[in-house]
Amino acid sequence: MPSNKILEQKKQVVVELTEKVKAAQSIVLADYRGLTVEQDTELRNALRAAGVEYRVVKNTLTSFAMKENGLEGLDTFLNGPTAMALSSTDAVAPAKVLSEFAKKFEKLELKAGVVEGKVIDVEGIKALADLPSREVLIARVLGGFNAPISGFVNVLNGNMRGLVVALNAIAEQKANA
Repeated sequence: MPSNKILEQKKQVVVELTEKVKAAQSIVLADYRGLTVEQDTELRNALRAAGVEYRVVKNTLTSFAMKENGLEGLDTFLNGPTAMALSSTDAVAPAKVLSEFAKKFEKLELKAGVVEGKVIDVEGIKALADLPSREVLIARVLGGFNAPISGFVNVLNGNMRGLVVALNAIAEQKANA
C-alpha cells in the first residue's frame, strides 16, 4: 500500500492533468519507445516551439484524468509507455508535429487523440495533421472576403474610366469646334 504522501502526490498530478485536459483543444497520445535521447530532445524542442505541452504520465493517472473529463474509450490505448502532447491554443499543432516526427523516426508510434472532446484514432490524427495551419486558413477566408470587394472596385473603376473617356471626348470635340 502506498504511503499517504505518495497518494497525495498522485492525486495532485491527477487534478493538474484533469485541468490541462479540460483546457486542451487537442491531445495526441504516442508510444515513444525506441527513441534516442537526441531524437526525444529534438521532438520536445519542436513541440515547445509549436506551443504544445509534452508530458509522460503514468497510464493509470492519465486514465483517471480522462474519465474526470468524460473521455471514455482511451483505456485501450493506455498501455506501455505513453507520451501526451496537448495544446490549448491550436488544435492542429500536436497532430502536425507528432505526425511529422512519426514519419521521420519510425520508432515513434501514434496511438490515439482527442479533439475538442471527441476521441479520434490514428487515421484521424493523420487527417488532422494534413490540415493547413490556422494562419493559412485565416488567409484563405480573408482572401475569399477580399475577392468580391476587389471585383466591386474594378467595376466602379471601369465606370469611372468610361466617364472620364466620354468627358475627354466631349472636351476634344468642343476644342476642335
